[in-house]
Amino acid sequence: MENKFEMKDIVNLCQNRGFVYPWSEIYGGLANSWDYGPYGSLLKENIKNLWLKEFIQKRMDTMLLDASLIMNPKVWEASWHVGWFADPLMDCKECKARWRADKLIDNKIEAGETEPAWYAWDKTETARLDEIVKQVNIECPDCKSTDFSGIKKFNLMLKTFLWVTEDWSSQAYLRPETAQGQFVDFANVARSSRRKLPFGIAQVGKSFRNEITPGNFIFRTREFEQMEIEYFVTPGEDDEAFKLWKAESERFFLEVIGLKAENIRFTPIKQEELPHYSKQAGDFDYKYPFGWGEIETLANRTDYDLTAHMNASKQNLAYFDQVNNKKFLPYVIEPAMWLGRITLAALCDAYTIEDERTYLKLDPKVAPIKVWVLPIVKKLWEQAKKIYNQLSVDFVCEYDEVGSVGKRYARMDEIGTPFCVVIDSDNFDAWNVTVRHRDSMQQEIISINNLNSYIQERLK
Repeated sequence: MENKFEMKDIVNLCQNRGFVYPWSEIYGGLANSWDYGPYGSLLKENIKNLWLKEFIQKRMDTMLLDASLIMNPKVWEASWHVGWFADPLMDCKECKARWRADKLIDNKIEAGETEPAWYAWDKTETARLDEIVKQVNIECPDCKSTDFSGIKKFNLMLKTFLWVTEDWSSQAYLRPETAQGQFVDFANVARSSRRKLPFGIAQVGKSFRNEITPGNFIFRTREFEQMEIEYFVTPGEDDEAFKLWKAESERFFLEVIGLKAENIRFTPIKQEELPHYSKQAGDFDYKYPFGWGEIETLANRTDYDLTAHMNASKQNLAYFDQVNNKKFLPYVIEPAMWLGRITLAALCDAYTIEDERTYLKLDPKVAPIKVWVLPIVKKLWEQAKKIYNQLSVDFVCEYDEVGSVGKRYARMDEIGTPFCVVIDSDNFDAWNVTVRHRDSMQQEIISINNLNSYIQERLK
């Protein structure tokens, strides 16, 4: 049976089962802002920790950085974010809705309603975009009108103010990406770590963008987390490094967090569509219920960023190659993943409707709760507590004694818990428990002495 569902099904499950809540809901919320609940937080942290394990712990050439959210405003001037980091926006004159012109053209191309040749433009050339919108007959998604205002650039950075006064002299920005922290600290990391090229500087953290059209649940939000690596290589070795990181990213999505291969694709970005800083790039996309959406951008940023910061700061950021006795600026390969989007992909990928049963078939490594402890009746809570204390040393567990066992199973299934441990008097007296498997619903009698190792083996 085909596993059909819509985005609203994911949203309902997330809100009902404690994965994601509307932000500040008791005050009416804030459009397109979300809080991760108890299970969503654990799911997201598990994905993050697997990323850290794969790309920091298990690699000899990558280090972790935690840079400030608010940096010197000159950083964003040097990186062109102040002048270039903008979306082309236009207003529907009929219903007053505001849209990104490039996204509406994207949608028309995706639907096969116009040729991709129309897509060849410089994003900063609003006049050319205006022309394309009219020529391909772009319609407002809300009211179907084709009467739009002229396109204007809208900077995406969120402003804040430092010190006492709120004027241009105290203006700063919340970072729109984590990457610039790695570039600004490159010389410090290279000096203090004494690493030789190639090496990577990785970072996980919050970024902020004043998205004018956020949406699709947690896919596009103004506050989000990124997992980015800036991998510095000797010029001339960058093409091979790009291929290696493409393979590493694909391995992470398919083998580490267990996404289905048919839901993942890599789309190279055409040369004429590359950002100004990039020599080569491509997107890993996931097939959500609303369509394909980007979960990672892989880019060869050349030496653009280091050059820009060296020129602006007047500081020498060159790498000294002791073997060849020369200084140069490394090229950079950047795999930049969106943690919230990958979390949403994991939820969509796992959402399963089977034999009138709905459950999350999450890979056990990312499941928020690994083991649920259920006494068959409430009076066995002391025995159940002993089992909980034993298991919680090794696993994130939860305890539940309310309702019938069948209803408790259904709740655990929707949260994606791979194992339920059931305590009943007869088995416990024989120092055994029943382990129920989420996917197969099969049950096994397991000795309490072997319980932790039994579950550990099945979480690999």
